[in-house]
Amino acid sequence: MDARYAFRVRVRLEPARADVTLEPGSAETSITLFREAAEPGTEGWLFFRDTLWRGEVADEDYARRLAAEWLGVPERTVEAVDFRELQTDEAYFDALKAEIATDLEAFKAENVSEVLSKYLGSSIRVTDSTG
Repeated sequence: MDARYAFRVRVRLEPARADVTLEPGSAETSITLFREAAEPGTEGWLFFRDTLWRGEVADEDYARRLAAEWLGVPERTVEAVDFRELQTDEAYFDALKAEIATDLEAFKAENVSEVLSKYLGSSIRVTDSTG
């Protein structure tokens, strides 16, 4: 069982020394960042519910703080974070749907499909392997 969240993060590079400068046009870079998805029902598995809405980052400031923490860079250097997709194998996806189904009320939804659409939109890619 394997799944991960994919984000596109735009960061601004800042020199560590005052005697070093960067050309403004070369000081930004975009990277794809992957964060492992916690196993459904375990601590952290509700990351999608607490962070995403309709397949987008729900709170930009919070997402920038998270990305800065994950990358080990100052928060001020993270300029944008975009959610790309949940990449999951079939076993994880089945377990996720089963866990959601146990408490639809917590998601204020009538069925699992509504929950997936509400938080992940169409940004789910089921593969044989996320590696």
